[in-house]
Amino acid sequence: MSAKDQLAPESLVARIIAELQANPDAQRLLLRALLTNEFLGVPARLDRIERDIAELKADVAVLKTDVAVLKTDVAHLKGSDLEHRLHRRIRPLISAALAVKRPRIVQSLVQDPDRDFVERLEEAVESGRITREQDIRIEATDLILHARRRDDRVPVWIAVEASNKVHANDIQRARATADALCAALDTEAIPVVAGYAIDPPDVKRAKAAGVRHLPISPPASI
Repeated sequence: MSAKDQLAPESLVARIIAELQANPDAQRLLLRALLTNEFLGVPARLDRIERDIAELKADVAVLKTDVAVLKTDVAHLKGSDLEHRLHRRIRPLISAALAVKRPRIVQSLVQDPDRDFVERLEEAVESGRITREQDIRIEATDLILHARRRDDRVPVWIAVEASNKVHANDIQRARATADALCAALDTEAIPVVAGYAIDPPDVKRAKAAGVRHLPISPPASI
C-alpha cells in the first residue's frame, strides 16, 4: 500500500474502533496484545479486595454485636453483685445510716418476700388504701426492711432502690415505694437509694425528694 493509499490516523483509529465494537472477541485479543498481564489481572484483584472488605465488614458487625452483648452481661453481673452484697450488708449499713434498731429484710430480689408482709399488702389493695399499681411498685422494689427507730422505738419501713450508679429514676422509684408503704401499712416509711456512685445533681434531687442516699464502697473490680 502506497503512502497515498494509507488512511489518516484519525480514520484508521475510527475504523479499528468500529471493527472492535462489532466483534467482542477481537476486543479481548487486542487488550491482551496491548496490556500487561499485571494490568489485566487488576479487575480480578479488585473483586477479591471487595470480597475481603465485605467479609471484614461482616466480621466487624458481629464483633460489635458481641461487644454489646458482653456489656449487657457485665452490667447485669455488676447489678447482681450489688444486690447480693446489699442483701448481706444492708442491715448494719441501714442501722448506722438511719439510726434504727434490728432492721429485718422482708423483701429482696434474692429471697422470697415475708408472707405476713405480702398478706398485709393484699389487704391494703382490697380495702382500697393503695392501688394495684402501687402494690406492683412495692413488689418491684429491690429491698424492703422493717425496723424500729433507735430513739423512740417507733416502727418504720425502709424502701431501698439499688443501682451501680444512682439516677433520677431510682430516686423516683424509692419515693413512690415509700409513699405506697406508708399508705398501705399506716406507718412511717423511709425511701433510700444505694449505689457505688451518684452525680451531684442527683444528690440534690434525692435531698429535695426526702430520699436518703446510702453510698456503697465498690469492690476492687468495679
